Amino acid sequence: MGSRKKQMADAIKEQKKQIAFAKLNNCPTSPRKMRLVADLVRGERVEKALNILRFSQKEASNRLEKLLLSAIANWQAKNEDADIEAAELYVKEVRVDGGAMLKRLRPAPQGRAHRIRKRSNHVTLVVDANNKTQS
Repeated sequence: MGSRKKQMADAIKEQKKQIAFAKLNNCPTSPRKMRLVADLVRGERVEKALNILRFSQKEASNRLEKLLLSAIANWQAKNEDADIEAAELYVKEVRVDGGAMLKRLRPAPQGRAHRIRKRSNHVTLVVDANNKTQS
C-alpha cells in the first residue's frame, strides 16, 4: 500500500473510532416494515426516539428500541468522561438494508406452486452528540 493511501486509511479509521453505532443483522422482518418505524426516529433526539419506539404498536419498534439502547451504550463506552444529557444525543443515521431471503413454496391450484419470499433485513443505527456552537 502506498504512503498516501495508508495515511488516508488511517485517517478514516480514526474518524470511525469517534462514531457510535449499533448493527442488527438478519432481523426476520421485511425491510419495508422496518423502514416505516426507522423513518419515525431518524434525526430525532434520543429521549424522544425512545419514547416514540416504546409506545409504537409496530413489532419492529421493539427491535429498534433495543438497538438504540445498544448504540447509546456504545457511545457511553467511547465517551466515558462525557454526560449523556449534556451531549444531547440524536439519531444521526438509520439504514435499513435487505438481508437474506428464505424461499418457500406454497401450493397453488392446478398443480402449480407460488414462491413465498420470507424477507429479512440489516439495520445500522448511528448516534452522535449534538455539539453545535451557536455564534
